[in-house]
Amino acid sequence: MSIALEAHKMKLASPQLAATTGEERNQALAGIAASLAAKKDEIFAENARDMAEADQNGVSSAVKKRLKFDQGKLDDVIKGIHQLISLPDPLNQVTIARELDQDLTLYQKTCPIGVIGVIFEARPDALVQISSLCIKSGNCAILKGGKETANTNRILFRIIYESVLAAGLPEGCMLQAESHSEIDELLACDKDVDLLIPRGSNQFVRYIMDHTKIPVMGHADGICHIYVDKDYDQKKAIPIILDAKTQYTAACNAVETVLIHRDIAPDFLPLLAEELQKAGVRLRGSKDAAAIVPMEVMGEEDFACEYLDLILSVKLVDSVEEAISHINRFGSHHTDAVITENEENAALFMQMVDSAGVYRNCSTRFADGFRYGFGAEVGISTGKIHARGPVGLAGLITYKYQLFGNGQIVGDYASGKKEFHFRDL
Repeated sequence: MSIALEAHKMKLASPQLAATTGEERNQALAGIAASLAAKKDEIFAENARDMAEADQNGVSSAVKKRLKFDQGKLDDVIKGIHQLISLPDPLNQVTIARELDQDLTLYQKTCPIGVIGVIFEARPDALVQISSLCIKSGNCAILKGGKETANTNRILFRIIYESVLAAGLPEGCMLQAESHSEIDELLACDKDVDLLIPRGSNQFVRYIMDHTKIPVMGHADGICHIYVDKDYDQKKAIPIILDAKTQYTAACNAVETVLIHRDIAPDFLPLLAEELQKAGVRLRGSKDAAAIVPMEVMGEEDFACEYLDLILSVKLVDSVEEAISHINRFGSHHTDAVITENEENAALFMQMVDSAGVYRNCSTRFADGFRYGFGAEVGISTGKIHARGPVGLAGLITYKYQLFGNGQIVGDYASGKKEFHFRDL
């Protein structure tokens, strides 16, 4: 199979998928949810093969947690599909209706991006989420998952694609790439692929960005922070930090650095350290933090570190302003949180931290399309153009302008024979 040839066919066919009705796309999603539930034993059997290979290859426990596709994850993706079905159709929505002159009317209407290539880490649930979002938004999708879950991905894709065709959606609206060599071939399809969304390690995402002319949406790092302010609530702070670090350590929205106001550090840091150590978290930190609780001492530049592991950086700061400065310097503009009961400090933090997600008194782990009510997400973008934060349906659509006239020509307006009288309808 040539990815280039298939991508070209997909580009030509993409208007057919864009022309389907919301009802037709929802019917396809309902079929996917039903088929996944009906064929769960086959899915779990293939996932068991992947997990056995992971054991043989000495894959870490953090990575294996991503690879595992059990009843809980199946229930979550099916719930996400039903949530997507309940959302309004994002296509053909009129966002501008303007009369330029008599019998000359302009409309801005939402439409799919077209052909999207998504290269994602070894997470079977990601394949279901991405496929579902692309179907709902009317986008053709080229999917390349991690080799560690090849067996699970293969059966999931087959179930999804068969359901899509059974619902009457266009043949060829989805494609699964399996070999690593196909990635470079995909990166060269700049005439036919409209957008790439890479999900994976910093090194991998940077490789994608540096080796294609196709627009890329995503993020390379997930260096997330929590700042514990002087006016904090200890009953909130410790559970929030524990959740942000340990609930899913390998996630890009797990906290990597905790900043603590210097005035509360002597009392708070030992309590926090005790709970983190119970959870198996190893601490690294600034010299003054290590003077309160024994931990590895870090240099200033070491704070630009994403662990994706049970390791946490700790730094003492003198003010909310210093915390903001540190985050904007060392953070990845992903998700950062403040724990405070001080309204003024909270407002300053929420305004001045330059990240896609800025939270108060809650875990950074909420940075997720499903938890935002998007149904799912194709990834998280730390950029500021087109889409930012968890990318759900809104991030997978663009718009076109449709102008309806009755013989008008620009020359009449340039000569002054006619004049525009812009009026919103």
